[in-house]
Amino acid sequence: MLIRRREVMAGGLMLAATGRAWAATAPLDVALVGGTVWTGDPRAPRTDAIGIVGDRIACIGAGAVRARTTAQTRVVRLDGAFVVPGFIDNHVHFLKGALALAQPDLLQARNRTEFAALIGKAARANPGQWITGQSWDEERMGGALPTRAWIDAVTPDTPVAVPRTDLHMLLLNTVALRAAGIDRNTPDPAGGVIVRDADGESTGILKDNAKDLVLRIIPRPTAAQDDAAMRQAIALGHAHGVAQVHIPEIDWRAHEALRRAPIARELGMRFYSMVPLPDWRRIADTVAQEGRGDEWVRWGGVKGLADGSLGSRTALFHAPYTDAPGTSGVRILSLDELRDYVRDADAAKLQVAVHAIGDLANDDVLDVFQHTVATNGRRDRRFRIEHAQHVRPAAIPRFRRQNVIASVQPYHAIDDGRWAVKRIGAARLAGTYAFGSLIRSGAHVTFGSDWPVAPLDPIAGIHGAVTRETIDGANPQGWLPDEKVTVDQALTAYTVANAYAGFQENDTGKVATGFLADLTVIDRDLTRIPADDIQHARIRATWVGGRERYAA
Repeated sequence: MLIRRREVMAGGLMLAATGRAWAATAPLDVALVGGTVWTGDPRAPRTDAIGIVGDRIACIGAGAVRARTTAQTRVVRLDGAFVVPGFIDNHVHFLKGALALAQPDLLQARNRTEFAALIGKAARANPGQWITGQSWDEERMGGALPTRAWIDAVTPDTPVAVPRTDLHMLLLNTVALRAAGIDRNTPDPAGGVIVRDADGESTGILKDNAKDLVLRIIPRPTAAQDDAAMRQAIALGHAHGVAQVHIPEIDWRAHEALRRAPIARELGMRFYSMVPLPDWRRIADTVAQEGRGDEWVRWGGVKGLADGSLGSRTALFHAPYTDAPGTSGVRILSLDELRDYVRDADAAKLQVAVHAIGDLANDDVLDVFQHTVATNGRRDRRFRIEHAQHVRPAAIPRFRRQNVIASVQPYHAIDDGRWAVKRIGAARLAGTYAFGSLIRSGAHVTFGSDWPVAPLDPIAGIHGAVTRETIDGANPQGWLPDEKVTVDQALTAYTVANAYAGFQENDTGKVATGFLADLTVIDRDLTRIPADDIQHARIRATWVGGRERYAA
């Protein structure tokens, strides 16, 4: 008999309820003792021991743990380590990042010569096979955008389509341009740009929707390759203390990979899968027929794009770019499309997240969300703006007022802070990566990485949010230091707030009795060391579902 996912979900809820009841009285399977535990609960912010039964936290505090420890209990001595709820990353392109692990790391390149050498080495190792990244950053190579002329000589027979670090640009070589049929007569698609030289020929750079001209012809990895890459990426996440990721995607590949194979359950990584906003009907049908997944792979959210990125000059601003006065960005979806998709997806009871970088894009999305509530009525919907990077100060109070989650990524601030002023000028930096202002306003603020755009590493994100020290060392006191946050605020954004952003606040994100036993063990108490020492902290262990998935 075919067991439908809805039946599995219902069974899972019954098992969870049974598990909570059993965990409340049973002898402990695991006792973690001798550490400092940051619980995420402001009513009882710290404790010193955790007892686990099955996949749940059964009790906390040394006395309660000692009372339920038996000869069969595995006792783990923490030796003074610092334990927090398992980190949740709010924004990860998981399959893209996983597949990129096998590609050349182009962020290493410091100039045109090194860039060409890395791509040439990859071409020689796999002649004729597409080279698709890891990503590059022109700001680390002198500031000029690369062109196909940089790499044509080392890739005469190998197609190349490698992304900028923000994933909003691709660099193609001539082989790839020809394969995609792109020439001087190819028009810019709506929401995209083909960068051209003085003669009207493509330089090899495609921005935003123009990327689709080549992405549609690149051979897709096999299911086995996807699965192997996902396994490698899960191990990477565990090594950085990550227990769960939210994957807001604009394609279905990661979602399909997670549903095809029980990788998440086998290896112990939780996923909240969001799929493209324009495909809302398809995922709404899945929810109606099968529910919203289980404790390992959940769905029911959609993600749309309002604009591009600051680095690619496609983020949408009210005013033109300082270093490109002929443009103020692009709309990936037209405003009418965005309004209609959000309204209809919300009416289908899907959670809606929209990528917005520029100040106009953020205003547009806040307006669309407000219109949707007025149209569809009030309910607990938890709209999300992914990135919310450049927000006009006057718009910051709207996040709290409209109960819109600011889903931000701190590493971007210390990366983009090297050069953002060149794009938009000093006057428009107010409201840029405004983590502190958003938190002080009372908005729900969640943290993540945007991996592979930034490292899959919450410790790096916490350090960036607390210090605002740019990665070039040029801002030792912090870039836009008024937007620094405290360590407790950063930990909350990686745990409690992310659980709320995924409708899981009653099940995870805290160290509390009855909650899932997802825990991150760190070698030092982040709240009691100098802020600059946070970057030196190391993950000792990652527990997911009551099992130790990583040990240093």
